[in-house]
This record gives sequence, structure tokens and C-alpha cells, in this order.
Amino acid sequence: MPDVVINGAEGRLEGRYMPGPSDRAPIALLLHPHPQHGGTMHNKVVYTLNQAFTKVGFATLRFNFRGVGRSQGSYGRGEGELQDAASALDWLQQTNPNSASCWIAGFSFGAWIGMQLLMRRPEIDRFVSIAPPANVFDFTFLAPCPSSGLIVQGDKDEVVPEESVHKLSEKLAKQRDIKVDYRVMKGANHFFADKLDKLEAMVGEYAGVPVPVAPPPPPPPPQPVVVDKKQPSPLPPTQVSARTAARKAPKPAPAKAAAKPAAKPAKKPAPKSAKR
Repeated sequence: MPDVVINGAEGRLEGRYMPGPSDRAPIALLLHPHPQHGGTMHNKVVYTLNQAFTKVGFATLRFNFRGVGRSQGSYGRGEGELQDAASALDWLQQTNPNSASCWIAGFSFGAWIGMQLLMRRPEIDRFVSIAPPANVFDFTFLAPCPSSGLIVQGDKDEVVPEESVHKLSEKLAKQRDIKVDYRVMKGANHFFADKLDKLEAMVGEYAGVPVPVAPPPPPPPPQPVVVDKKQPSPLPPTQVSARTAARKAPKPAPAKAAAKPAAKPAKKPAPKSAKR
């Protein structure tokens, strides 16, 4: 997995990129937990997300927010981290210009940042939010939520109560044309200890279903051709009838009669000579 350096708003961002099996592979951007609480791109849940996506044929990018690891800058109170995520998504899209679809996935604080990026980038087709901290951060900006997605929550989460995430999923599910797959993992705490294999299988199952592509709109019906007799025909010359072409062709000028040569004057008979 190659290390990459991404140009962010506050300097370089450290990342790890896994290319997909083809240039049409879908892409997924993965966001880690809160920088001030030990969150990094090497978090076990984030690594599990990376494994789940790569196994079903995605190209993935995970990176450290500003001030984490070798990423430059300092904590940006959410606004700065959203800028970092936008820069990372730009890099991922430029590296994969022919990708079939675009996904955003995040864990805890990363889920909050990911959902904000979802609202700002219409090209994101799906989201995966693991333990979104609906009890700490405001998610009312999801009005309406522009894409369908998966939310996974542990029923033994000691940081984010399951009830708050359930309310968030119900609110999103009521929106038109949006389908939220909300799954509660029994016995899982906030960090999914001893449940990472189940989490990987759950995310892989969801991400393995291709995003349906809307068929292209039918071509518009041909417009009727209105011919103005006073104007030249709009039809190409090959579609103009021979009769019309003959009628509109300039008539040749009448040939002038050839001038008759002037009659030669009659010769007078020579006078007879006088008899002597």
C-alpha cells in the first residue's frame, strides 16, 4: 500500500492509497476518529473499513487529518478537517478519473465529517457511517440527505448511545428517494472490540452491491421542418426534389438568332460590243 502526500489547505497531508483492480473501480475515502482523542488513519475500525472496500474491488484512500502523524497544521475544530477531507477527495478523484462510483466512509468523528462532505459534493453516491456521534455533534444539516447509505452502531457503545443514532437513522429514512440501511451489532462497543470481523463482513456485503446507474434520457423527438417558400430550403441538397431543383434553377437566356449575311448585289451584265 503506497504512502502518498496530498496538498491540503494547511500543508501536506499524509495518506495511504490502495489502487483498484481497474481504472473503472469505484473509489472510497475513509475518515478516522477525533484527532484530539487519539484518532489516526491507523485506527483498527478505519483499517477494517479499508479491508472491506478493497476486497470488493474498490480503490481506497485513508489519511491523517491536519496535525496528526506527519500531516501538517493543527486541529481545525471540524471546519479544517472538512477542508482536509475535500482535498483528499479531490486527489482520489483526480487519480481515478474513470471510477464507476464514489463513496465516503467514516468512523465516529470521521462519520460526522464524512456526512458534511456528502452534503457538499453531489458526486458522492453512497456513505458508510460507523458509530456517528449523534449525541455530541449536530447532524441537522442533513436536510435533506442527498444519498443513501449504511449506518452501523453497537448496542453496547459506551460513547455514543444507540438511541441517538437510531433517531438519526429514522430521520434520514423518512426522506424521499433515500434508503438508509441501519444495522445494530449486538455486543459491540464503540471500538467494535472482538467484532471487527463481523464489521468487515457487514460493510463488504453492503459495498459489494454496485450502485445502480440511471439510464441516459431518451433523445428528444425530431423537430418538424417548416419550409418558408420565400426562403431557401433548409433541407440539404440531397433531400430537395429534382422537380423543385429544376423549378428553382435559373433558366438559360434565349439564344440569339444568327445574323443573316447581307445579300450580294447582282452583277450587271457586261455591255455588248458594237458591231463594226
